[in-house]
Amino acid sequence: MPHDMIVIVALILGAAIGWRRAARFGGARADRLQYAAAHGIGLAVLGLFATILLARLG
Repeated sequence: MPHDMIVIVALILGAAIGWRRAARFGGARADRLQYAAAHGIGLAVLGLFATILLARLG
């Protein structure tokens, strides 16, 4: 997998996790969108750090 794809995959995965988590808590659509955005951004930042680390090591 190319290094730049890590951030995109992490963003999509985080959004899916956030959406499901808010749905499990019984949240409305706005709650699901907010959870999806927050989790997506969080995992995208972690993916960015992973991309930087892999680029420097490899």
